[in-house]
Amino acid sequence: MGTADGGLRNWPVWAVALLLLLAWGAPVLIPLLYALLLALVLHPMVAGLERKGWPRSLAIGTALLLVLALVGALLGLLAWQVGLFLDQLPASEGSLWERLDRWVHDVMDRHHEAWWYSFTTALPGRIPAVLGSLLNGLFGMAFNAFIIPVYTALLLYNRRHFVAALAASVPADLAPRVPAILAKAVTTYARFIGGMVRVYLIVGLLNSVGFLALGVPYAVLFGLLTAIMTMIPYVGILFSSLLPIALAYTSSGSMWMPLGVIAVLGAVQYLEANLIFPKVVGERLGLSTLASLVVIFAGGALWGVAGMILLLPLVSLGVLVAEDVPALLPLRRWFGGVPNGRAAAADRATGT
Repeated sequence: MGTADGGLRNWPVWAVALLLLLAWGAPVLIPLLYALLLALVLHPMVAGLERKGWPRSLAIGTALLLVLALVGALLGLLAWQVGLFLDQLPASEGSLWERLDRWVHDVMDRHHEAWWYSFTTALPGRIPAVLGSLLNGLFGMAFNAFIIPVYTALLLYNRRHFVAALAASVPADLAPRVPAILAKAVTTYARFIGGMVRVYLIVGLLNSVGFLALGVPYAVLFGLLTAIMTMIPYVGILFSSLLPIALAYTSSGSMWMPLGVIAVLGAVQYLEANLIFPKVVGERLGLSTLASLVVIFAGGALWGVAGMILLLPLVSLGVLVAEDVPALLPLRRWFGGVPNGRAAAADRATGT
């Protein structure tokens, strides 16, 4: 097992082992992988500040503060819009909310005694479980909000050590190329993610302007929400569009405003795919539509929403690395990556 091909030819075995690790190691891996992706995105900024003479710790701290400020501003805007939404829920007689309220009260009146008996007999035994689940969820959110920036800072600070350790862990003929392969993959991925952030901002702005023009309530909230949910390809936009469409119908009482919402979302998605994305981002990461959907749903089955967000960029990163490692070219072919560089040469040589 002295060559890269020989050492990596058993990639199906490694893939199965990786899936088992992902399934069993979620509590540890999810915050660590969020931190890894964030570190990859921040690496160009940190490296640029270091080249200008900044101390590494100061460069990392500055990059993290900028990210926290951006996230805080976005969450503040969303919280403001959600507050308006909760304070001014439509209350007209013909609204969906009032009809739903009447239906709930009607069902409760008819089944009040049976439900009350079930509720009072089951409640004492369920209170500890419900409170425990709630406290665990709150603690998990607080812990992740603290540990992810810490992991990110440590990954960035010790990045050269990790690269050297990885180079020492692969076959000897591959080791000298590890820094260059990782540098290429990280640069490509960071450029892609930076472009995608700009795409989400543009899409959110266009959605909000379109909803405002139609008179949709809470246009900014739903414009941003539908843009953010496009982080989950294909699936996110479908689910995030349901609420503004329903609210447009209940607030207007006609089908014209919901149709307008669908038209706005469709037009913005068309512009995003054919104009905004090619101009702002350029090259895609090379996963086929089928592979992307399979990865998204596999991530959801493994880790829920976190898996749907995390697994796709991680697989994309693996495909980027595979293009420069001959023994891993089957990985790129399985996931339908667009061939370039060494991968394209291999495809031409084999006639595929």
